Amino acid sequence: MIADQLLTNVSQLVTAPGRGARRGAAMRDLEITRDAAVAITNGRVMWCGARTDWNGTAKVEIDAAGCAVVPGLVDPHTHVVWGGDRLADFEARTSGVTYEQVLASGGGIRHTVACTNATAAVELLALAQARVVRMMRAGATTIEVKSGYGFTWDNERRQLDAVRALSAHVPAQLVATMLFHLPPRDPRDRLEYMQHAVREFIPDLARDGAATAVDVFIERDAFSVDEADMLLRAARHVGLACKAHVDQFSAIGGLELAVQHGALSVDHLEASGPAQIAALATVTTVGVVLPGVTLHLGLRAAPARALVDAGAAVAVGTDCNPGSSPLFSMSLAMALAVRLNGLTPAEAFSASTANAAAALGLTHVGRLAPTMCADFLILHGADWRDLPYTLGEDAVDRVFIAGDELLR
Repeated sequence: MIADQLLTNVSQLVTAPGRGARRGAAMRDLEITRDAAVAITNGRVMWCGARTDWNGTAKVEIDAAGCAVVPGLVDPHTHVVWGGDRLADFEARTSGVTYEQVLASGGGIRHTVACTNATAAVELLALAQARVVRMMRAGATTIEVKSGYGFTWDNERRQLDAVRALSAHVPAQLVATMLFHLPPRDPRDRLEYMQHAVREFIPDLARDGAATAVDVFIERDAFSVDEADMLLRAARHVGLACKAHVDQFSAIGGLELAVQHGALSVDHLEASGPAQIAALATVTTVGVVLPGVTLHLGLRAAPARALVDAGAAVAVGTDCNPGSSPLFSMSLAMALAVRLNGLTPAEAFSASTANAAAALGLTHVGRLAPTMCADFLILHGADWRDLPYTLGEDAVDRVFIAGDELLR
């Protein structure tokens, strides 16, 4: 066997075993190979195991210097294409104004929509690229990117076009999602908006491949359950995957609706209770928790511990956005999921790799095994647990995407 590259001198090679999402107690089961090696050809893993079991040759050797190696992290929930900032919102909340009050007064998401629409396309791309570079350096090698700050159809498409253009400028795999964030306030405009979305916009997305999934924010001040049902039905009809922002402030039936539609994921879950936990326990839909939101907004943490104990599949994301989670590090999101959401280090690891990939419907990333993408991180230390232990990106020393090292 001749490999393009051989990663060697690995103290621990750590990955979630098997295929697909890990559920319940299985999230704690990790495959740890000591004194390991990984053979890479054409950007894919061709072999991995104990170094002494490798019988082939390699054109190039990569020395891990006795450090732990883990899969590249997968961020299943971000909003990195935006203009402007939300510093005024941040200051208001420190004075006691709630996030919902900020949103109701015309701030929050609506402010970001106005700023994003006023930002030139070239600047929007540059801003998003700088954010993604920060995220890659912290260990994210696959990143979902939502629209949702355009409001009008032309501006939503402009955001999705930015994601497509960004894919040519960064080595990370970017997964584009169309997010229905907020409907028009006027009932007549709202009805017209819904009709256009179902009859024209969603079918257009599917035709030109601008997005692989449709996401809907289901909340009292956003889309109703009935409206979300229309949007998700339209998405499924044209072959797009479904996702939903649910139970962030209140449980109004959004999670249950998304599960009925076979959603890849339901995200946020801060207000989820026993009924919602039970609804996720036996389905393929992945529950994505976003600890950056809990830290930044002071919301109750999503019940990841209870979800795992019930047998659900849980993933972790940054929710990187200017208003509720200005978090750019998946390694920090993993660490916060242990402190805030009650996950064990092994569960948080599975949630940030294999399960995060499943939340995006991806099968070729999130693990280190033959045929998988050679996306991996070399840590600073010899023990993988430094990753969820360290509060920040310092645990990650070197980042490789498809076998190529990301230069710092």
